[in-house]
Amino acid sequence: MTQHDLKLFGMEAAKGRWIFVVIGLLINVCLGSIYAFSVFRKPLEILWEITSSQSGYPFMVFLAVFAIAMPLAGNLIARWGPKNTAMLGGLLAGTGWIAASFSADITTLTILYGVIGGAGVGIVYGCPIAVVAKWFPQQSGLAIGSTVMGFGISALLIAPLMKAMINNPEIGILHTFLYLGIAFVVVITLLAQLLRFPPTEWAPAEVATASTAMTAMPSLNLSRRDMLKSGSFYALWATYTIGCLAGLMAIGIASPVGTEIAKLDATTTAFAVSLFAVFNGLGRPLFGAVTDKLGPKHTAMVSFAMILGVSLLMSFFGQDNALLYLFAFCVLWMCLGGWLAIAPTSTGIFFGKQHYAQNYGLVFTAYGAGAILGTLLSGSIKDITGSYLNTFPIVAGLAVLGMIIAAIGLNPVKQLKFDAGKRYRH
Repeated sequence: MTQHDLKLFGMEAAKGRWIFVVIGLLINVCLGSIYAFSVFRKPLEILWEITSSQSGYPFMVFLAVFAIAMPLAGNLIARWGPKNTAMLGGLLAGTGWIAASFSADITTLTILYGVIGGAGVGIVYGCPIAVVAKWFPQQSGLAIGSTVMGFGISALLIAPLMKAMINNPEIGILHTFLYLGIAFVVVITLLAQLLRFPPTEWAPAEVATASTAMTAMPSLNLSRRDMLKSGSFYALWATYTIGCLAGLMAIGIASPVGTEIAKLDATTTAFAVSLFAVFNGLGRPLFGAVTDKLGPKHTAMVSFAMILGVSLLMSFFGQDNALLYLFAFCVLWMCLGGWLAIAPTSTGIFFGKQHYAQNYGLVFTAYGAGAILGTLLSGSIKDITGSYLNTFPIVAGLAVLGMIIAAIGLNPVKQLKFDAGKRYRH
């Protein structure tokens, strides 16, 4: 069966499959509202008389549970399919928001929102990615990047709505959780009805050209167990962790660096963060498309070279330099978005699409590792040295390490006869 034999949404499959990208983007706009959580922090601090560290607990727990749930969700997608899995995840994610509205303290909010909501998002997140990856068996980077772009731009769209609801005396902060939770359950449940994998016999009539990186790569379909025996997995996991560490650290310190280092006022810094969010979203389809053209290794090295360059510039010239701050953080946020397209695209290129949901679920744990390490590292360096500027030499060093790992380890897997205990080589 080819693209001409199958109809999707009243169109040939080659065109209709792009609807899955739009569906995935809209789902990710709902899921990515976690990136706007900072809007809740000050009101929660005032409401419950808590510290700024305490108000960040729900965000940190949410991201950690999100990453932990992803590998479990991969098995659910394989067993239940993307529609049912997304419905379950959407129900959990929305329930976490709804339950949070009944919280009496920050601990309860952290458990209800961070654990339940984070688990729900972790279950949903992989569903549209897995669907798009299978509908685009070749040159999937642009499609996957466009799908996850919704997560990156979500804060730009959702944060103003959150602020308006919190400031409305008839709604307030806790009811904002309630109403958004109800909306997310409804939207995700409805969109989930449209998610499905292509028939096993379907294939697009695409012609791979010698100019693309995909043509030289073998078509493997490794199980999660076999993937773990490949050195390419560990190289991808390590580089993904470093890319997320640098990017999520930049997200976490963007506002204080703007006011303390670049000496911008609070209003200008808030505008700058909105600008960074745009680059975070755009980085996903951009780096996805570059991965299609250059392949995982060279795209990873381009990303790390960009991170290295702006980190060195900030290290030497960042103090009181507003223009450099804007430029550097646009690049860092864009590279984070880029890694959220490079990694899922590379997973399909290296390990195949048959077990994609399970495999990418495991690869995605690198995001959680990067989130935790980035948050702890930036906070510790600030406490020890008194300035966030001192985080940038560390990030530069990690970028060099990432380039080395990518150069050595990000290679296509060559399948040998596999016996128990024998490894794949590349």
